[in-house]
Order: sequence, then C-alpha cells, then structure tokens
Amino acid sequence: IKSVSIFFIVVNEFCERFSYYGMRAVLVLYFRFFFRWDDDLATSIYHAFVALCYLTPILGAIVADSWLGKFKTIIYLSIVYAIGQIVMAVSAINDLTDADRDGTPDNMSVHVGLAMLGLFLIALGTGGIKPCVSAFGGDQFDDHQTRQRSTFFSVFYLCINGGSLLSTLITPILRGQECGIHTQQKCYPLAFGVPAALMVVSLIVFIAGSGMYIKAKPKGNIMMDVCNCIGFAINNRFRHRSSKYPKREHWLDWADEKYDKLLIAQIKMVCRVLFLYIPLPMFWTLFDQKGSRWTLQATTMDGTFGSLVLQPDQMQTVNPILILTLVPIMDRVVYPLIKKCGFNFTPLKRMTVGMFLAAMAFVSAALVQIQIDETLPVFPSASESQLKIVNMASGQMNITIPPQQPFALGSEQVQHILCSLMKNKPSQSFSNSFLSHCCHSSACMLELGVRIFTITNGIQSCSFSRKFGFGGAYTFLIPSTLLLTENCGNAIVEVEDIKPNTVHMALQIPQYFLITAGEVVFSVTGLEFSYSQAPSNMKAVLQAGWLFTVAVGNFIVLIVAELAKLPQQWAEYVLFASLLVAVCIIFSIMAYFYTYVDPAEIEAQFTRKDEMEPEEKEKNTIELEEKDFKQDQKEKLGKTKM
Repeated sequence: IKSVSIFFIVVNEFCERFSYYGMRAVLVLYFRFFFRWDDDLATSIYHAFVALCYLTPILGAIVADSWLGKFKTIIYLSIVYAIGQIVMAVSAINDLTDADRDGTPDNMSVHVGLAMLGLFLIALGTGGIKPCVSAFGGDQFDDHQTRQRSTFFSVFYLCINGGSLLSTLITPILRGQECGIHTQQKCYPLAFGVPAALMVVSLIVFIAGSGMYIKAKPKGNIMMDVCNCIGFAINNRFRHRSSKYPKREHWLDWADEKYDKLLIAQIKMVCRVLFLYIPLPMFWTLFDQKGSRWTLQATTMDGTFGSLVLQPDQMQTVNPILILTLVPIMDRVVYPLIKKCGFNFTPLKRMTVGMFLAAMAFVSAALVQIQIDETLPVFPSASESQLKIVNMASGQMNITIPPQQPFALGSEQVQHILCSLMKNKPSQSFSNSFLSHCCHSSACMLELGVRIFTITNGIQSCSFSRKFGFGGAYTFLIPSTLLLTENCGNAIVEVEDIKPNTVHMALQIPQYFLITAGEVVFSVTGLEFSYSQAPSNMKAVLQAGWLFTVAVGNFIVLIVAELAKLPQQWAEYVLFASLLVAVCIIFSIMAYFYTYVDPAEIEAQFTRKDEMEPEEKEKNTIELEEKDFKQDQKEKLGKTKM
C-alpha cells in the first residue's frame, strides 16, 4: 500500500512540474508577441511572476504546519493552481474579444487582466505546495526506513527534471501551431491549455491516493518560533539599551529570559548561514534570465539543425538535459579528482566557482549578442521614421526628399530611408502618379522553408516559389504587365526588407553549459552546505531563506530592466556579469572568515547540560541538608553543656 501511495505522489509531482515549466517556457514570448509588449516590459513581468512563485512557499509552509496540515494544503492550493492555469489559457484566446474577426483582439486589457489573474493564482498555488509535497512524501516512511526514503527523494527529483525537460520540449511545439475560430494565429491557448490539463490530472491523481496516505497532524511551524524569538530579542535589547545594563555576548542572548537556551543556540547557527545568503540573490538574477532575455535572444537567431527546426523557447531544454548529465559527472568524477589532487574544495569554494561560471555565461551571451547585432537591420529611433520607396515605373527615377541629397532609383527597385520627424507640416505634399494605380496586400506570417505562391485571375494562374528563413521580412512586387505563364514569367520582384537570422542558435550552447555548470556547483552545493550547518529542526527555515534569495534575484532583474534602459543588450549582459563578479569577490571574503561547525555536537552540549542540571540540583540539595543537620547538632550540643 505504501509503494502505491508513493506512486500517486510521484505522478502528481511530475504532472505539476510539467504544468509549471510548460507554461513558463512560452510565457515571455506570449508577453512579447501576443500582448505586443517590448522586451523590457515582458522581462519585468516575467521575473515579477517568478519572484512571487518563490515568495509564496513561506506562506504555504506556515499554513501547512500551523493550520491545515500538508494534505489539505496541497489539495486546496492545487485547486487554486488549476484554476489559474485555466484562466491563463482562456486569456490567450484571440476570438474572446475579436468581434470584427480581423485576428486582433479588440479589447487587449481583458486579455491582460485575465493573464495577470491567472499568473497570481498560479504563483499562489505552485509556491504554496512547493514545500509541502516533498515533505508529505517523506512523511509516508517510518524513521527506520532511511534507504526507502532516500530512494523516494531520488525518484522525486528525477520526476521534477523529467517534467521540466518534456514540457519545455512540447509546449513550444504546441505554441508554434496555428489555431483559432475565425482567424488562424499562433496557438498560445493550446500551449497553456495542455499544462492546465496536466495540473487537473495532477490534482485528480493526488486525491485518488487519499485513502492510502499517512496524514501527519500540524505540529506548529518552526519559522514562527524563530521569528518570535528574534523579535523578542530585538525588542528586549532596545528596551535595555541604556549603558547601566551589562552587555551580552550575542544580541540573541537578550531572548534568554523567555526562550530556551538550546533554541537560541540553534537560531544563532541559522543566522550565521543566513548572513552568507546576503550576496546570493545576484546569482539567481543571472540564472533565471535564461527564460526571458536568452529566449528573446534566440528569437533573433537561426534554429535550423539539419531537418530539425528548433523553436526559440525550446533552447531552454538544454538546461535540464545538462543537469541530468553534469550532476553525476561532478559527483563521481570531478570532485573526487580534485580531492585526489590534494585541493581542499570546500562547499563555499564550490559556490564561489559556481557564481564565477554564471558570470562567464553572461560574457558568452554578450559576445553572441554582438554577433547578432551586426546582422540586424537599423530600426528608427524614437525621433525617426522609416520610409520605403518603391519604383514600379519602367524607367529610372530621381528622388528628392529634403533635406537629404537626391538619389536615383532604378525600375522595380526599393530604397529604405530613415527620416527625422518634422515638428511642422511640409509646405507641399509629395506624390507620384504611378502610385495611384498600385495596391498592396496585407502582410502574412509564413513557416520556415520553401513556400509556393499561386496568382490567378479566375481563369488562368501561375505559381512561383521562394525559400524563407527565420526572422526575414519580404515584399513581392507584381507588375501590372504580369503574364500568367510558367513561374509567372520570372516577373515577380522580391525585395528583402529584413534579412533572415544568420547567427545560429547553437552559439547559445556554451552560455547554457556555463550557467548550468554554475547551477550544479552553486545550487546543489549551497543546499548541501546549508543543511550541514543548521540544526535538524531548522531545515525549513533555511529552505525558506534559500527560496527568498531566488525571489530577490528576480526582483533585481525587474529593477535593472526598468531603470537601466541600456541602449545595447550586450551592454546589459556585461553589466550583470560585472555585478556578479563583484559579488563573487565579496562572497569569497565572507567565506574565508566563516568557521564550519557541527550542529549536532553543539546541540549535544546543551542536552548534556540539561541532563546534568537535575543531578547538580539534587547534589546541592543533599549538601544543604547535611549542612543544616550538622548545624542543628552543634546547637543541641551547646545547649547540653550549658
């Protein structure tokens, strides 16, 4: 029965992680291309959502441990989670407000409002159940079943990475499909709908195993005890700030009037680790941009790998693939080899190396961005406008656009010009007689590869084909003298307005390798170090602190994206890399002065003191009784002599 109940929990986690990472994989592109937000706003909202996802676990842990219990917390918040995913899928339906059926929503604020509501519910749900599911799985084992519990956690984290890997492969493919009731658009409803369905499946699977679970009752949350103790110590110290009160060895010692000395000693150990957490958010500032800035970078690159065409948001799959590869390599090969070489590669040194690797990943991203910028067209600035001049006449024309110099434009040629915007209306208008006889068709989006076009007058037709690349923009000029013969008489003139992407997505692999290697060295080691330096009953406090650093890191991205406003993207990458290198140096200095401790030994010292105290009291009482007895005997003897 126990193995079956564990099966339900593992399947639940797989479906939930598929749901979360699948939705998150396409989120920044949804902001960018459905809402038409610019890169900075799309990045800011994305990281605000991620930050909220890492703040709510603290709330979920408190609710589970102090009020509802883990089982009910998972059920209730999973319902909230599923509703949020469904609302998110509904927000992406074009036809919801497209009354004129032109393919563009008539009221974008409705879609934005639904999306923000959905993201809030998802953040509340995924964050709230994050600390509960793994702990609930651990509750299913007895204390002596350490091997089985270890196996469960291995399978559990394998499901997390498996769900992440599959979802980041599948949902971008679903997004790339075209769907719609009246007009065909990129299928964001399907890309969000499948994760929503998986979340509903996750909830159903978890409820199905209800009768088999061991459901521990809430016993109170240690984080509340820690916060209350720290609050009392600060308040008590403030009330006794006068110099007439003797100083105490540590500021937390001001809580010993109310709280147990063992609890105070445990909080001291936790505070020493939390102090080292102060520089850590900068690592997450860089790491989580692989889902925002790096995905947007991939949209300007060529994703053709032979016959395989990779979507920009699918590049994120490199991260879970490398994690599954690098974790055993580090544990079985790299770390033992370093140890054999006689180098003391302590956990804090590993974390420093991880931060440096993440900084180098952004240097690599900056170099790739410089290559991309060289291939991009020159877009008009805020004070400029772009003008396209098309000569459909049979001969050359001389064009004059004051204040620019005149230039010649041949027959069936196109010229793009950047013009400064005029504050006043021109004294005369410009027109060409042949333009009045021209018309143009609406722009359309095409899939990558060779496409065949057919032109017909209702009786005759001709066809011609062209090959299209990622990110290209083209204009086809069809002369009025067109003959509907084979290949349209080779009379169709193709104008390449924007060149297709030529920088290959494979160039992103080095930066993904560096950031993932940094994650393995930094994140895995950081959690291992934190757990080894904290008392057994304070693991939840450290987990909350660790997740809080992730949230703060995402807030930093939000602030920089909105305030820095650097004109070049590569400069922003260099800025982040420089900041992390500076933080890395500060962290290495802090790590140098850190002294490793054994929490179990410190706790044992207090336990021995507590055990000795009753014996000391009993010994002192016996000695006092003997002293009183001797005094009584002396007094009696003195009275007899008198």
